[in-house]
Amino acid sequence: MARSREFDADAAVEAAMSAFRRAGYAGTSIQDLVDATGVGRGSLYAAFGSKEGLYLAALDRYRERYAQPLVALLDGCVGVRAVIREVLVGVVDATVRDGDREACLVIAAATELAHREPAVRDRLRRTVKSLEEALSELVARGQAAGEIPAARSAAATARLLVTVIQGLRVVGAVRPDRAALMETVDSALACLD
Repeated sequence: MARSREFDADAAVEAAMSAFRRAGYAGTSIQDLVDATGVGRGSLYAAFGSKEGLYLAALDRYRERYAQPLVALLDGCVGVRAVIREVLVGVVDATVRDGDREACLVIAAATELAHREPAVRDRLRRTVKSLEEALSELVARGQAAGEIPAARSAAATARLLVTVIQGLRVVGAVRPDRAALMETVDSALACLD
C-alpha cells in the first residue's frame, strides 16, 4: 500500500520556485531543495519524479503567479496606452524593489535550459505566447479606438512590448536604477505614437 504524501506539495513548489530563482537550475542542488522545502529527498522524488520535475512544477507555478494575472489584467481593459504604461512601470518597480535579487524564472530558464531541455522550452514558449497574444489583442483594441496608429502590426508591437518587459527585468537585475529603467519605458511608449 502506497503512503500518502505527508507534506504540502503547493508549499514545496513555492519554496522550490524561490530556490531556483535565487540560484538557477544548475546552482540549486537536491539538498538545497530539501533545505528550502523542508521535505525529504525521497518524498520530493516520489512527488515530482526528479529535480527537473520539480523545476517544471516551479515554472508552471511562476506562470500562474506572474504571467496569467498579467494576461487577465490586459483582457477587457480600457485606456490601452495607460494600461501598457502601468504594466511596464509595474515591471520596473518590481525589479527595483526585489531586495532578494530573485531572478525572473522565465529569463533564467530561457538562458540556462531552453536550448537543451524541450519541456522547459515548451513551457516558456506557451508563457511568452500567451503574453504576446494578450498584448496583441490589447494593441488592436487601442488601434480600433484610435489610441495607437493602425499602420503598425499589432502582433509585432506586442512582440516588442514583451521584449521590453523581459529586457527591463534583465537590465534591472544588473542595474536597478529606476530613473534609467523609466527612460526605457518612455522610449517604448513613444514607439506607440
